[in-house]
Amino acid sequence: MDHGGTPVTSARELAGLVGAPTPAALRKVRTRLHGLDRQWLAASPLCFVATADGDGHQDVSPKGDPAGLAHVLDDVTIAIPERPGNRRADGFHNVLANPHVGLLFVIPGRGDTLRVNGTARLLRGVPYAEELRVRGHVPRLVLEVTVEEVFHHCSKAFLRSRTWDPDAWTPDAMPRRAVLARTLERPEDSLDVLDAHYGPRYAEHLYG
Repeated sequence: MDHGGTPVTSARELAGLVGAPTPAALRKVRTRLHGLDRQWLAASPLCFVATADGDGHQDVSPKGDPAGLAHVLDDVTIAIPERPGNRRADGFHNVLANPHVGLLFVIPGRGDTLRVNGTARLLRGVPYAEELRVRGHVPRLVLEVTVEEVFHHCSKAFLRSRTWDPDAWTPDAMPRRAVLARTLERPEDSLDVLDAHYGPRYAEHLYG
């Protein structure tokens, strides 16, 4: 459905609207992890993984663990463990068809982020699996990523959105999780059942 506006169809036209990147912005892209990148990964508990299948259908999936969620194998390889979830594995299915991934690593309270682009493969039985143990859970599957581009991204988006400013938080702007689930996903379950499922005990089953 066309809601109006003029399509931008060329790189030249795009540059005329957004401007050209500064030399520093072009220089910052690297192909190997720096020691500071390793420090960032060791401190980051949250990553967003972007994938697309062979037909271009996209997925972005959050991955969370204690700080150090990404396991650094060497200067060009990191691994992200799979933890129990809803078993859809949309991003993993995409990787089977198209190995290219984009990763965004976040440190709570920091506006800047670490971006990693590369190619991924799904592995089981990795020799370093025990190093990824959390609360007794050893992952059966890891997403191992070969780094092709790595760089730090500025904080403007987080500053504009006031993401880490508690005065800007509005957790009650939407109905609670149980209401969303009953309306959109699980109409056969009562709110009492869903409130119990998503209540305080939900966090007890993150790894099993």
